[in-house]
Amino acid sequence: MPIEHEKLWDYDAVAIGQTGTETRVAVTPDNIRDYALATQHHHARYVDPDNYPKYPPGVVAMPTMVLAYAPLLRYDIAVNNGFVALEESETARRQTPFAKCDIRWYEPVVAGDLITGTRCVFDKYERRGSKFVTFRVEAFNQHGVKVSAYDYTCIFEYARGRKAVSPPPSEMESTVVTPGQPEAEAAHILTFETTSVGDTLPSLQVTESQETINRFNDLRLAGKPSASNIHTDEEFARQNIFGGAANAGPATMSYADQMLELSFPLRAFYDGGRLVMRAIEPFRAGHVVTLQGEITAKQVTGDQRQVASTVRGTNQRGALVCLCDATLNLPA
Repeated sequence: MPIEHEKLWDYDAVAIGQTGTETRVAVTPDNIRDYALATQHHHARYVDPDNYPKYPPGVVAMPTMVLAYAPLLRYDIAVNNGFVALEESETARRQTPFAKCDIRWYEPVVAGDLITGTRCVFDKYERRGSKFVTFRVEAFNQHGVKVSAYDYTCIFEYARGRKAVSPPPSEMESTVVTPGQPEAEAAHILTFETTSVGDTLPSLQVTESQETINRFNDLRLAGKPSASNIHTDEEFARQNIFGGAANAGPATMSYADQMLELSFPLRAFYDGGRLVMRAIEPFRAGHVVTLQGEITAKQVTGDQRQVASTVRGTNQRGALVCLCDATLNLPA
């Protein structure tokens, strides 16, 4: 039983409307580069200062970097409401892992911006015996303009017990297929007029390793680092619902971002774009995931030209790892 001094923030203690403290993060060329490298993205617009002038309006952050400059910080919401987060418990410690994330973008985020992040409990619900909590995080720049928001859903209780540990991968590729030079990529960038429903998008293959998982885990722009969790501690991870260590859901979401960047300009994200990802199976060290996409719809709404696509991430054994829906606004 939990010791008396621990007031655990379990599912029953979570209440809609509970808030955390505000965070403020200065976005810089260095942390834009560090985030890109931590997510295995090597495009010159993020990592090569000599190329920064080629990409107006300045050094623009990867869209999914909102998960770093305005992080969720579950433990902070717990503490701010007088509780101990399950991840921080001394006697009943367990994880509340990623299930789904829904990001919306409104304005570009560039080096020089100062981002204020706010966070709260947005919803809680039960589905097929499992219990979920959804958090809402909003990001505002130094002018008070909302630049992005996301709803992040965690599994607080899992009805079916642990997921089985995937067996060690057999013969597979050990390299990451990443975007090529910007000049080569430019030929693939789509406009509204050049897209058709049913078109397939260039795919991206990503190899995960414990080193890359650790690098992503260690990147912290706000809040304290987590040295031991289901991403970095195999022994602890085996006690949790996935039955073994796996990467972070936001890391997989960054890979979907990269795959979409092969076809769409950053403006398509930041001009009212949206990306929803559902985690299906753990993405473990040693696994190779191929992200493949298809255009599913296009429409003109006012002055917006919207293109919808689905992205499926499948591992080397053919198992579905993630499923994404993206809605992006394209130039004519």
